[in-house]
Amino acid sequence: MSENLITVSCPHCHRKNRMPAQRLTHDGKCGACKQPLFEGAPLELSNSSFSAHASADLPLVVDFWAPWCGPCRQFAPVFEAAARSMEPAVRLAKVNTEVEQELAQKFAIRSIPTLMIFKAGREVARVSGALPPEQFRQWVAQSLR
Repeated sequence: MSENLITVSCPHCHRKNRMPAQRLTHDGKCGACKQPLFEGAPLELSNSSFSAHASADLPLVVDFWAPWCGPCRQFAPVFEAAARSMEPAVRLAKVNTEVEQELAQKFAIRSIPTLMIFKAGREVARVSGALPPEQFRQWVAQSLR
């Protein structure tokens, strides 16, 4: 009987951790830096940390946003609440398009907020615009089927 191992990137040191899928819980710790693997809050990603999380087995939901964007600010509490309730099944992260212009360009972000889901390094879903809480959860669930 083999265990189903998945990779989860640490939100602190961005090192990949392999762990049994059935032991994926909020109390997991990074093998390298010993910090918690999940904190129930969106992770701020940069150009240097993005690929470590997008290429992990754990699905990554990314909010591409900007501080001057009204809909982005309105959606922020929805995204934060989702991080608290959806982890550790998925990782939620934010990318500030004003700071991380290279990432915004790489993924052809034309409007914000733009939400994207990555699984094992591949983009599996994208939607532009802020979503109400229930619609956001449904979009994530449907995209990961």
